[in-house]
Amino acid sequence: MATPHISAKEGEFAKTVLMPGDPLRAKFIAETFLENPVLVNNVRGIQGYTGTYKGTRVSVMASGMGIPSIGIYSYELYSFYGVENIIRIGSAGALSEKLKLRDIVAGIGANTNSNFAHQYGLPGMIAPTADYELLSTAVSAAEGLGIDLKVGNLLSSDVFYDDAGLDASAKWGKMGTLAVEMEAAGLYLTAMRLGKRALALVTISDHILTGEETTSEERQTTFTQMMEIALETAIQMDSK
Repeated sequence: MATPHISAKEGEFAKTVLMPGDPLRAKFIAETFLENPVLVNNVRGIQGYTGTYKGTRVSVMASGMGIPSIGIYSYELYSFYGVENIIRIGSAGALSEKLKLRDIVAGIGANTNSNFAHQYGLPGMIAPTADYELLSTAVSAAEGLGIDLKVGNLLSSDVFYDDAGLDASAKWGKMGTLAVEMEAAGLYLTAMRLGKRALALVTISDHILTGEETTSEERQTTFTQMMEIALETAIQMDSK
């Protein structure tokens, strides 16, 4: 059953997989929230665990950084392990003055400067979007937890150190883009191509416009509200 990048056996992943970028964040989520978590993958240090949350079977596995990396892992999970839902849970930089540090954003769509969609040979531009049922379930889960979840477009960028600087970021902000990260578009496109569900939830770790930022340790262990939304969403999606 193993793929080139995942060593798990058939049936070792749940229907819904939470996917942070950082392997240590995957480990933190498994050890903090899951009951009886079992390590089912550790190829290249990309840790994947399956356990239960409030009686519902849930998996969590890292994606690494960038669209190519999440494209590989999401494709293999969807195609070979029967995964139906992937919820990216990561950090992002705010592009909107309406956001502050630690706000949580659900990406209804993902603008991108990536050429990832070129592989599909489409005669025009495609809009990478979240699955509506997964998105609406996350919104409902956040309301139930009393958490203010912002919903809007993300920017999935192929570059972290952008030579264009703040000017490029400001242009995306003027088009209503809330935050920039590096994976959502690749996840959304892969899910759309395979007929699966995907959603990106991100916590604002730094503000591109103001220069405010959180530490790497905070990004790894303190974004728990986002994790709780994703876990409650997994419970509700288990019967759908």
